[in-house]
Amino acid sequence: MKALGVILLLILILFIGFQLYSTMSTKKTEQYPYEVLTTYPDFEIRQYESRLFTTIKLNSNKYEEVSGKGFSALAGYIFGGNEKKEKIAMTSPVAMSLGDSMTMMFMVPRDLDESVLPVPDNKNIQFKTMPPQKVAAIRFGGWSSSDKIETYKRRLIEALEKEKISFKPNFFYLGYNPPYELVNRRNEIIVELNE
Repeated sequence: MKALGVILLLILILFIGFQLYSTMSTKKTEQYPYEVLTTYPDFEIRQYESRLFTTIKLNSNKYEEVSGKGFSALAGYIFGGNEKKEKIAMTSPVAMSLGDSMTMMFMVPRDLDESVLPVPDNKNIQFKTMPPQKVAAIRFGGWSSSDKIETYKRRLIEALEKEKISFKPNFFYLGYNPPYELVNRRNEIIVELNE
């Protein structure tokens, strides 16, 4: 019985250590740069810089159906699934457009541009430059699902309408954590604002 307690304690210590290491690694990952312009009780207004993304269009608007497929395709590209078998650094967050269909997007690291990126093996992967944009963002924790994404999208819409802030119908889900990171998960819904 004592040995079982020691084994469980060691497993717990290893689990906590791995989660701390994972959290620190996530914080060091290059992120989509933005400046917070205004903070409200339920959301904030941000100004994002223009950045280049790898994208793949998905054939559903259900997060559970397409998130794994989209992630696998884009991760395959950056982990060497390209004409040069070249690895490209992971960035954060993973973005997904929210609409009748979804497009998943990985930001290209700052030191690379389209002229030097290798051609993807997967012909469905494309490159897209997102222009500078002003957005509203609402944050939530835990694991994402279609229902949770829809709930926070509605909350963001209600908060913007309450503040009389005009927005475009361009919503995105942002996920900041790798799947093996179980604590301190960060998710957001953002929407582009009218100027």
